[in-house]
Amino acid sequence: MTHRASSRSKIRRRLGTVWLTVLLSVAANTRAQTIEDWIGGSCAHCAERMHSQTGAHILERGEEALIGRAWLTQHAQKSIDVQYFIWSSDNIGTLAAEQLLRAAERGVSVRVIVDDLLIDADDQTLLLLSAHENVSIRIYNPNVTVGTSFFDRIVNAVTQFRSLNQRMHDKTAIFDGVAGITGGRNMADEYFDFDHAYNFRDRDILLLGPAVSDMQENFEEFWSSELAVPVENILGSSASTISATGAAQKAAELHAYADDPANFEIEVREAISNLSNAIPALLADMNWQDVEFISDAPGKNDGSLGLAGGGLSTRRLIDAVKNARHSVLIQSPYLVLPPGGVELFSELHSRGVRTRISTNSLASTDNIPAFSGYHRQRPRLLNAGIELFEFKPHPGIQAELIERYPTLAANNPVFAIHAKSMVIDERLVFIGTFNLDPRSANLNTEVGVFVESEKLARQLTESIERDMLAENSWHTTKEYAPDFEVSRGKRLQLGFVNLLPIEPLL
Repeated sequence: MTHRASSRSKIRRRLGTVWLTVLLSVAANTRAQTIEDWIGGSCAHCAERMHSQTGAHILERGEEALIGRAWLTQHAQKSIDVQYFIWSSDNIGTLAAEQLLRAAERGVSVRVIVDDLLIDADDQTLLLLSAHENVSIRIYNPNVTVGTSFFDRIVNAVTQFRSLNQRMHDKTAIFDGVAGITGGRNMADEYFDFDHAYNFRDRDILLLGPAVSDMQENFEEFWSSELAVPVENILGSSASTISATGAAQKAAELHAYADDPANFEIEVREAISNLSNAIPALLADMNWQDVEFISDAPGKNDGSLGLAGGGLSTRRLIDAVKNARHSVLIQSPYLVLPPGGVELFSELHSRGVRTRISTNSLASTDNIPAFSGYHRQRPRLLNAGIELFEFKPHPGIQAELIERYPTLAANNPVFAIHAKSMVIDERLVFIGTFNLDPRSANLNTEVGVFVESEKLARQLTESIERDMLAENSWHTTKEYAPDFEVSRGKRLQLGFVNLLPIEPLL
């Protein structure tokens, strides 16, 4: 019941490799500076303001989010701490690992926490990477994949059902304790518009200032949690077989993969010709204000209520929605309101609060079980006064997303919503990892930021409203739903899943 793209047997592409590879070569030719030095030298007022306020910049496009992460990785001088729900071994995932290893080799402390459920690196690779003296890798709630046999997996599913479904859905990256990125993107091709078959419309936010300290504090809480287990402790005897020679060989392989000039393509060479201007533009566009970082404790809740129980992030989001005065605009890939959710929006409607939600259609979704929960709930959502817009698999906006990459456009990839965002009363913005479903409400740990900014609210509203336009989404009403825009086979799958009592796990 996990939220991951259906195109897991993805085509290995060169495009993702090229982008980060070229970024490496550009960054290698720049004068080494710390992130703080660079900010001070490029934007003096930014360096001054970040002591009392947090700078925030929304990362809408996949390549922009990729550039931001890669540049910060290149310029970090002290530490890089990252948490991800999914870390794939595709091109983006491999190049990200290589970038972190390169940082470790120049003396940066690199710590990584990855949830156990969907990690697809083999045990040997994890151990070889963790063998570097500056790299530490911990696996969150290891009961499914790393060091777990098929038999143990079955036993855990029976004896630890809730634990098996309680995952770390956090997605954060912190650089020198100064800059941080959080939002919907996992570390895989499809989250950065680089997959040939299936890509997500996603959203991150880049932060500088005090909110990053709160993000760092949350990371430390997870790092010290008994649920985050060092990979060496999990794999036991296998760790003792790792030699310095083997670790060096793996590092050489990763560097060779990243530096191979055969991976360069002319379209990408042209696209990054003005790369040196990208980061200054991000900094100049920063919005400075108070930013609230919200997060759950490791484990979400004590489990005494079984598959229910809520969490800190759940309560904060409910409070924000309850206090809406005239409008709520939401974008969520999965829309299955937990108990009380429909009633909350119905009460808002009775007070004159307009609620609009952008979500996936059956045609675009990567998760039929999650869509089944929405499908069963959809009549109640409409009766509660919610305006629903279901994203098309080939929206008009895809031309803008892939205009630089004709080879990708030629494959006509499917696009789907993955962003988790909200605007309340045209002033309060939320961007994070929280899906509108029972899993995020009760089982998965989540993070996100609240920003009170009319400017960012306008920017985010324009982005979501653009996704809701007729060329990008179907407007679902009591009289019309776009379920028949898909094959009979997919509708049959939906019908079968609708029979299963799985709503608390969606």
